[in-house]
Amino acid sequence: MLCSASSPTPPAGGHAAADHHARLRSAAARSDLPGALAAFAAMSSSASASPVLRTFTSLLKLCAARADLATGRAVHAQLAARGLSAESLAATALANMYAKCRRPGDARRVFDRMPVRDRVAWNALVAGYARNGLAGDAMEMFVRMQEEDGEQPDSVTLVSVLPACADAQALGACREVHGFAVRASFDELVNVSTAILDVYCKCWAVEVARSVFDRMPDKNSVSWNAMIKGYAENGDATEALMLFKRMVGEGVDVTDVSVLAALHACGELGYLDEGRRVHELLMRIGLESNVSVMNALITMYSKCKRTDLAGQVFDEVRYKTRISWNAMILGCTQNGRSEDAVRLFSRMQLKNVKPDSFTLVSVIPALADISDPLQARWIHGYSIRMHLDQDVYVLTALIDMYAKCGRVSIARSLFNSAREKHVITWNAMIHGYGSHGFGKVAVDLFEEMKSSGRVPNETTFLSVLSACSHAGLVDEGRKYFSSMKDGYGLEPGMEHYGTMVDLLGRAGKLDEAWSFIQKMPMDPGISVYGALLGACKLHKNVELAEESAQRIFELGPDEGVYHVLLANIYANASMWKDVARVRTAMEKKGLQKTPGWSIVQLKNEIHTFYSGSTNHQQAKDIYARLAKLIEEIKAVGYVPDTDSIHDVEDDVKAQLLNTHSEKLAIAYGLIRTTPGTTIQIKKNLRVCNDCHNATKLISLVTGREIIMRDIQRFHHFKDGKCSCGDYW
Repeated sequence: MLCSASSPTPPAGGHAAADHHARLRSAAARSDLPGALAAFAAMSSSASASPVLRTFTSLLKLCAARADLATGRAVHAQLAARGLSAESLAATALANMYAKCRRPGDARRVFDRMPVRDRVAWNALVAGYARNGLAGDAMEMFVRMQEEDGEQPDSVTLVSVLPACADAQALGACREVHGFAVRASFDELVNVSTAILDVYCKCWAVEVARSVFDRMPDKNSVSWNAMIKGYAENGDATEALMLFKRMVGEGVDVTDVSVLAALHACGELGYLDEGRRVHELLMRIGLESNVSVMNALITMYSKCKRTDLAGQVFDEVRYKTRISWNAMILGCTQNGRSEDAVRLFSRMQLKNVKPDSFTLVSVIPALADISDPLQARWIHGYSIRMHLDQDVYVLTALIDMYAKCGRVSIARSLFNSAREKHVITWNAMIHGYGSHGFGKVAVDLFEEMKSSGRVPNETTFLSVLSACSHAGLVDEGRKYFSSMKDGYGLEPGMEHYGTMVDLLGRAGKLDEAWSFIQKMPMDPGISVYGALLGACKLHKNVELAEESAQRIFELGPDEGVYHVLLANIYANASMWKDVARVRTAMEKKGLQKTPGWSIVQLKNEIHTFYSGSTNHQQAKDIYARLAKLIEEIKAVGYVPDTDSIHDVEDDVKAQLLNTHSEKLAIAYGLIRTTPGTTIQIKKNLRVCNDCHNATKLISLVTGREIIMRDIQRFHHFKDGKCSCGDYW
C-alpha cells in the first residue's frame, strides 16, 4: 500500500506540509518514483501535511513515465477513497497513466466517467489510443471531440492523431488533418509540420511530404530525418542521399536516424564511395558505439559487394547482436561467399547467440549454393529442432535449397506439408521444377496455384516462363507472357523479355525472337540480346548473331562471355578472320574467357577441377579411370563431338574433350564413392554437347545416376538418358 512506506518523523510546526510537498516535487523533477512515494507516505502519516490533488497527479505522471501500472492503480485507489478520482485533473492524469501503461480500455473507462472533459483529457485519450496501436479509435476520438464537446484540436492533438493516420494508412484522414492545421496556422509549428510530412511518407505520398518540407519556415534535425527516412522507405534512394548530403552541408545536426537512412540509400544504389564518406562522418560524431548503425554499415558494405569491409566492421562491433550476425551472414551469402556464411553460422552458435528465422533464411541459400545434400538435411533437422521449420520463409528457403541440391522430390514433400503457402512458396517450387527440366509439372503447379486463389506475381511468371523455356513449351510460354498484363495487370520486366527470347530462340524461332525484341516497350538489355546470341550459336545463325553481338557490345558488358560466344559461332562457320578479330577486340578491352570448372563434394571436402588440370593429389588415378571410361562408352556408341574445338588436329580435339572439368569430376566421384550411389557435380558454365553425350553413356555403363547442375539447370543422367530430353 502507498501509505505503508516508511518515512522519517515529520518535522514539528507549520513548516511540515511545505517540506513534504517540496520533497515530493523535487523527487518528481528527478523522475524519482521511490523518493516521491516516500514523501507521499510521510505526508499521509503527518497530521499537518495531508496530500492534495496535485500530489496525486504528480505521482500518476511518474507512474506513466515508468509504465508502473501497479503503483498507478494504488494511486487511483487513494484518489477514489478521497473522492477525487472524478476531478478533471485527476481523471486526465489517470487516463494518461493507463494509456502509457498499455491499458487503453481502463483509460477509456476513466474518461467516460468524467462529468466535464477539457481538451487535455481528449488529447490524453487520442494519444493513448494512437500509442497502443488503436489507430481507428484515435481518429474516431479526434472527430468526436469536435462534434460532441465542441473542443477544437490544438497542436498536441494533431501531433497525437497524425501517427494514427500513418498506422492506418489513412491518406484521406491525413489530408483532412493537414487542412485543419493550415487553417488554424498550426502548420507553422515545426513539430506539427514534421508529423504531417512523416505521415505522408508513410502513406506513400512522398512528393506531397516534400512539398510540406520545402514550405516549412523552420526545420530541425527531426524534420530532416523524417524526410530523408521517408525517401529511403519509399524506394527513392537517390533523393534520400541527396537530401542527406544537403543536410550535412547546411550544418544540421546529424543523428543516427539520418545516418541509418543514408547508409540504406548507399547500399541500395551500390555507392561505395558515398558509403565510405558516411562511415567517416558517423565516426566523427561518435556513432560507432551505436550497434544499429554498425549493423547498417555491415549491410551497406555487403550490398556494395565489399564483404571484406563489412567483415572489418563486424569484427569491430564489441557487443554483437543477433542482427549483427544475421547481417554478416546474409552479406556473405549474397556475395557468393557461401562457405564463409556457413562458418559464420557455426561461430554464431558457439557464441550462444540464438538464431531466428531471419538467420536461417540467410544461411540456407548458402547451403543451397554449396549443393551438399548432407548439409541440406542437417539444416533442415536444425530448423525442426528450433521449431522454425513451419515459418513460411524458412520453409520456402528449405524447398528452394532441396531443389538446388538436386532433391526436387524432397522439396515437393515439404511443399505439400506446408500449413501456409505464401506466393514465394509456390514460386520456389515452380522454379525448382523448371530448373530440373520438369516443365510440364511446373506448368501444372502454376495452374494449381491459380485455382487455389493465390495470385501470381512477377517472380511467379518469371519462374513459369523459365520452366517453359527449358522444356520447349512455346505455346504455353506465349500464353503466360500475354496473361501477365492482360490477366493480372503486371508489367513484364527485362528478365521476362529475356526469358521469352530464350524460349523462342531455343525452339529455333529466331525470326520471331528478333521481331519480339523490336517490339519491346523498353530498350533491350544485355540479357535479352545475350539470350538471342546463345540461340544463334545453337542454331548456327551467323547473321543474326552478328546483329545481336553488336547490340551487346554497344552496351559495354563487363564480361568476355559474349565475345567468346561470337568467336565460337564464327569458328563453327569457319570464318577464321572474324574469329581473330573478335579475339583481338577482347585483348584490347582486357576481357578474358571465364575458365570452366566443376566441383564434387565428398565427406565435407570440396574438390574443384579445371579442364586439363593435373594438380589433384589423385590425378594419376583420375586420368586412368577416365581413360577406361572413354573406352567403355566408345564400346556403346560414343563418338566425340569436336564442333566446339578449333585450330587443332582431330586427335588433339578428342584429347582436349576428354579432359573437360566435368569428366574429371565424374571420374573422381566414381573412384571415391560406393557402387550404386548417386554422383552429384556442379559446373559454372553450360555443359557442352560432348560432355552431355558422354555423361549419358557413363551413367549407362556404370549403372550410376549422375546429377549435374550447370549454370542454367539440372541434368539427371540415368540409364543412358538425361532428364532434359537433350533439350537444354
